[in-house]
Amino acid sequence: MNTSTIRNGSPITFFILVFALSVPFSLAGTMTGLELLPGLPISSLVVNFCPLAAALILVYRENRTAGITGLLQRSFDFKRIKVKTWYVPIFLLMPAVMILSYGVARSMGIPVPAPQFPILAPLVMFPVFYIAALGEELGWMGYSIDLLQNRFNALQAGILLGLPWAAWHIIPVVQVGRSPVWIAGQILVWLSSRVIIVWLYNNTGKSVFAAATFHAMMNVTWQLFPVNGSFYDPRILGPIVALAAVIVTFLWGSKTLAQYRYARPNADVHLNPTN
Repeated sequence: MNTSTIRNGSPITFFILVFALSVPFSLAGTMTGLELLPGLPISSLVVNFCPLAAALILVYRENRTAGITGLLQRSFDFKRIKVKTWYVPIFLLMPAVMILSYGVARSMGIPVPAPQFPILAPLVMFPVFYIAALGEELGWMGYSIDLLQNRFNALQAGILLGLPWAAWHIIPVVQVGRSPVWIAGQILVWLSSRVIIVWLYNNTGKSVFAAATFHAMMNVTWQLFPVNGSFYDPRILGPIVALAAVIVTFLWGSKTLAQYRYARPNADVHLNPTN
C-alpha cells in the first residue's frame, strides 16, 4: 500500500482508538491475573492486536477493502529491503545490547545466573513473537508513522510515537507487579527503541517487516535473558538502548534518520519506497 493513500489519516484518532479498544481487555487481564509467559499477562493475546484493529478500521473508512488489503500486504514487505546489510541490525542489535546489559549487570556485582543458550526456544518463540509484533507494527508503523513524519522530522516522529506506545504498555507491566523504578527504566527502553525502529524503517524502504522483526527480536531476547526474563533489568538496559538511539541519530541525522553523516557527497544511502 502506498502510504500516501492515507490522505486524511489522524495519528491522534489512531492513538485514541487503540486505547479505547485495549481498555476492556486490559481490565479483563487485571481481573484474571493470569500470565502467558513470565511478565506477560494473558490479556496480551488480544491487546497486542488492538493497534492493527485500529489501523484496519481507519484505512477501511478511507479506502474500503483496498485499504485493508494494502495494509495487510505490508506484513511481509521484505522486498523493500534492497540493502541486505540492514538485516544485521534488524536481527542482531537487540541481542547485542542484551548481552552488553548482562555484562554490565555482572560487572556491577548483580547476581545474574549464568546464561543458557537453547537452540530450539528462539526458533519457536520468534514466529510467535513476530505475529504479535505485526499486531502492533501494522498500526504503529504501517499506519501512523508516515502521518507523523509528514508533519515532524524523523526523530520527533519517533518520540511522538514512542510516547503513546510506552503509555499503552504501562497497564500490562503494572498487571504483573513491576515497580515504579522498573517501569521508569522500561519507558526509556520503549522510547529509545521506537527511535531505532523508525531508523530501521526509513532505511529499509519503509518496511513494516523490518520493524516487526526488530520488535520480535526485542521480545525473544527478553525471554532468553536469565531466567525466562526474570533477571531482565531495564534500569541497566534503558541507558544502553538510549545510547544506541543517540548514536544512530547523530550519524544518520534527526531530520530523516536515513542520511548517513559520513557518506560521500550526494551518495544515495537511503531508500524511498516505490510502492
